[in-house]
Amino acid sequence: MLKYANLCLLILFPVAWFAPMLRAGVLPLFGLSEISVISGLASLWGTDVFLALVVTFFALFAPYVKTLGLALLHFGLLDIRVLPALTILGKLAMADIFLVALYITVSKGIGVGRIETAWGLYLFTFCILASLAISILSARATRRG
Repeated sequence: MLKYANLCLLILFPVAWFAPMLRAGVLPLFGLSEISVISGLASLWGTDVFLALVVTFFALFAPYVKTLGLALLHFGLLDIRVLPALTILGKLAMADIFLVALYITVSKGIGVGRIETAWGLYLFTFCILASLAISILSARATRRG
């Protein structure tokens, strides 16, 4: 069961990266533009390469490598000793969600523009939390058996 849930994440993560996470507008009179992980990263690469590298690691690389590693582990293609490293990668991915939540809170507090959360933020959060739960349950299953 865990291995199939994990395989679903290999599909859901890329969907979450392209899904709209936020809708932002400068003033209430103008329309809202949608921001996804990928569009945000594309914009960031043009302005701050170092920050873009950090966000790329937290938002794309860490969760996907962890999910791939768990898939290899579930199918017996990777040694169980890598599980703690995979769990750390999952915790690093949670930092990205924290940053997005912080940006939303700060932006709403300023009151200059409008920000609305979109379904992609919830999907991305679900993927990260599901991946974390799968790694915890995988660790428990390997200790028992």
